[in-house]
Amino acid sequence: MAGPPVDEPRRRLGFRRLAGLDRSGPPPPQTVSGAPLQPWTIPNAIGYIRLALIPVFLVLAFSSGDGTSAAAVIVFAIIGWSDYLDGIAARVTGQYSRLGALLDPLTDRLLVIAGVVVCWHFQLLPRWALGLLAVRELFMLGLVRYGLGHGVDLKVNWLGRAGVWPVLSALFFAMAGVDWLAQACLYVGLVLVLGSTVQYLRDGVRQMRVRPSS
Repeated sequence: MAGPPVDEPRRRLGFRRLAGLDRSGPPPPQTVSGAPLQPWTIPNAIGYIRLALIPVFLVLAFSSGDGTSAAAVIVFAIIGWSDYLDGIAARVTGQYSRLGALLDPLTDRLLVIAGVVVCWHFQLLPRWALGLLAVRELFMLGLVRYGLGHGVDLKVNWLGRAGVWPVLSALFFAMAGVDWLAQACLYVGLVLVLGSTVQYLRDGVRQMRVRPSS
């Protein structure tokens, strides 16, 4: 009798793949559309903690009086940086899941929206830019939801992946009181995430066109 299949991605796990720098090759089959959600994994447990910390961040930020609470900034940073942690956990353990593939970008978008709400309320960044960023994130939530309901699987593109960190850094530095760096990161991040939105739309339209008619 043949033994269990060897997990090739884990066998060839090097530093670049472990750190998420090497994303060559097809996505893990456990993460593609139609795969079981598999909610009970170590990476998903990290994702649940990240999600649960978002309201904690909001409470701390709004309790500060000016939006620059050190505790709120630390919690915001923990939620943001632990995005790497759940990815590393998935690659080390091989516990990929469809739920993890959906939960990770959802948590990132909710964190951005939470940071935008705080920075808007306390006027820590230009409100026109924050409004544009919030509209983009809400649009992406709706677009992904629409895609899931119509068999369209929108994978994270490189512009979107690159844009997450300038955007989160902008919100972090604004709440940390480093205004010039916050604004610089915000404008760079806006360019990247708006460009990624165009790519998502193109990808979605292309998938809709090639879908077999029912």
